[in-house]
This record gives sequence, structure tokens and C-alpha cells, in this order.
Amino acid sequence: MTTRRVIVCLDMKGGRVVKGVRFEGLRDVGDPVELAARAEAEGADEVVFLDVSASAEERAPLLDVARRTAERLFIPLTIGGGLASVEDVTAALRAGADKVSLNSAIVKRPALITEAAEAVGSQCVVASIDARRDGAGWRVCTHGGRRPTELEAVAWAKECVRRGAGEVLLTSIDRDGMRGGYDLELTRAVADAVPVPVIASGGAGEARHLVEAFSEGHAEAALVAGILHDGVTTVGALKRAMAAAGLDVRGGGA
Repeated sequence: MTTRRVIVCLDMKGGRVVKGVRFEGLRDVGDPVELAARAEAEGADEVVFLDVSASAEERAPLLDVARRTAERLFIPLTIGGGLASVEDVTAALRAGADKVSLNSAIVKRPALITEAAEAVGSQCVVASIDARRDGAGWRVCTHGGRRPTELEAVAWAKECVRRGAGEVLLTSIDRDGMRGGYDLELTRAVADAVPVPVIASGGAGEARHLVEAFSEGHAEAALVAGILHDGVTTVGALKRAMAAAGLDVRGGGA
């Protein structure tokens, strides 16, 4: 049985963790190093740092935070946002990240996926896809969800994996921060189309939503953020509910 992962996402801007709704209305929720350490203590399987501003000036603070966080964490750390070259990817890994998340840069230049995979290994390359419903399908958006592209999400996920991505981080812009549950149709469509793990993201409001992401959305991992930052629940409580639903989780009985 596949062990299901709970991944804590920390969106960052200016060296601080922020959270919004549908990628807008960002508010400060704390120090990234402290929040990452708390996530690990509560049982998170991984931590993801995403620089939501993704400007050149933000990259240095992000790498500094990665270094300081990696000194304290024993679980995998992924960082993303503003990484646009193999040099950026290797710098992130040298700073202590285990994986990198690539989004806008690979839409602009898909060859970066292959270049990064060849340089550091597919297991280190996560294709991050932000998708908004568009008719019967989903349109890929970049630049924090603000810029729609001509790419269809399922087809783009398949292309990313074909080019070397070892994992797909799939965020529903429509559901982000709404706490009404993940977009199960979107998640299942992508998970069934690619042979690599898919991380469901956008919309977690309670433990039931994670169970649905795995059982109905066919995800292998689920990203959570706001409900943890606001004290609605804990990673431990989420995992206990997952274990009670028959899912294999690390530390589910804690």
C-alpha cells in the first residue's frame, strides 16, 4: 500500500510566510523557519516553501531561509518561485532543498525541465501547475495565477513528466484558500494521466478533504496551509483521520 503524504506549504514573501485566498489578499502568518520546524514536530512528511512574489530580489531571502530551515529539518524540503535556470536549481539544492518546484519558468521554456532533470535527477524536479477551470477543462496560469496561458492542465502535466519531472504539484486556483475541498475532478484527471506522484493542492478545509483527495482524486500527497496556520487543525489530527479511513500514513496513530 502506498504511504500517503501530508505536505505543509509555506508561501513566502519578503522572508515571511503569507496566506491568501485564490492567490490574493496575502496576510502575514509567521516566521518560515519556526513554522517549518513546527510542521515537522507535528508530523508533516514534507515542507514546501513557495516564493509567491518570485522576483529576483526575493530569491536571496528564499535561499537564506532554505539554509536556515535545512539546518533544523529532517524531512524533505522543496523550494520554488523565481527559479529560472539550472544554476538557480542547483543553488537551491546547495542551500539545503531536497527538491525544487518549477512553474512559470518551464511554461516559458519547457526545455528547463529536461535540463534540470539531467543535472540533478528527476526525483528533485517538481512541475508545479496552477490551473483554473475553463469550460470542460482547466487552463494553466502562471505568475501567481494572474496570467492565463494556452496550455491545458492535463496535457501540460503529461508533457512535464515526459520531459523529466518526477512529481506534479497541482493547485486549483478556484479552490485555493476556500476550504471547501480539493478539485477532485482536476486532481483525478491529472493523476490518472501521469505515472508520477501528484500532489493535490488548493482547498483543504478539514480532514475529510484529504481523504477524498487520496480516495477519489487518486493523489499520492496532499498540500495543506491555511487550516494549519489558523489553528483549525493539526497535521497529527489530519493523519489520525486518514488512518481511521484506512489510508497508510506515517505516524497516523500518534
